[in-house]
Amino acid sequence: MSLTIGVDIGGTKVGGGLVDEDGRIHATALRPTPADDTSGVIQAVSEVVEELRGEHEIEAVGIGAAGWISADRSTVMLAPNLSWRNEPLRDKVAAAIGLPVVVENDANVAIWGEHRFGAAQGFRSSVLYTVGTGIGGGIVVKDGLLRGTNGVAAEIGHMRAVPEGRVCGCGRKGCLEQYASGRALTQAAREGAKAEPDKAALLLDLAGGDPDAITGKEITGAAQQGDAVALAAFDTIGYYLGNSAADLVQLIDPGVVIIAGGVVDAGDVLLDPVRKHYAKALAERVDLPVAEIKAATLGSKAGVIGAADLARHLT
Repeated sequence: MSLTIGVDIGGTKVGGGLVDEDGRIHATALRPTPADDTSGVIQAVSEVVEELRGEHEIEAVGIGAAGWISADRSTVMLAPNLSWRNEPLRDKVAAAIGLPVVVENDANVAIWGEHRFGAAQGFRSSVLYTVGTGIGGGIVVKDGLLRGTNGVAAEIGHMRAVPEGRVCGCGRKGCLEQYASGRALTQAAREGAKAEPDKAALLLDLAGGDPDAITGKEITGAAQQGDAVALAAFDTIGYYLGNSAADLVQLIDPGVVIIAGGVVDAGDVLLDPVRKHYAKALAERVDLPVAEIKAATLGSKAGVIGAADLARHLT
């Protein structure tokens, strides 16, 4: 049995899994992510790997990290959540654990996991949106990750959705992330509850009567019970996601578009408006085939599985 280790470096935790060639996870390990401490993160990754390694023969380690990863999959050129700049993560971890290491963007390892073992299995080309606090993206074309010249392709969340719109953390204006992320969902629901409290009775009740206390959990719960303002908030982000997906379909012609990340836990209250606005945006194609929109199936395991599988194939 071929075994590799996948590690997902998140903002709050470093999670890892011992993964076989069929994408099955045999063991997991977890450490907290040290805040703004590069050496601490490398130590946490090393501890996760050593715990999982045990007596097993490990071929390689794959690491998924949020940020811009160099074309040779060695350096984190920019990782805003960890304040990393040109961090030689591959070489530092490899020196610490004595194994071959591959570093890749977290959304890229997620779509690779879905491509190999999840919702995109059987499709040679696919697009993935990770919808959480922000929006990440991954694209597979003809069974290979689309990475671009510098390794930083598929930054879907920073494609412009609204000309001269809201200022984004990346410095541009009108990025999709500002209109279709979990943060945008919360903003839309809070604004709606303040403007039309009579239509947000259930939503406000779940939030203790305070519009500013509304979170994604309350929005999802209220929407699933028919709250008008909560449903409108999901329709708003569904509009932007659906239109963005329609644009990418015109450009790439994938077999499937996958929605992943924390917000997808809302299920059909998210996916139905995404599909509705996607269909409207592509209505002119009439009976021509277009990609279906599906929810991710691997959940939070996608990054670990994808990173481990990439390591198996790239080292």
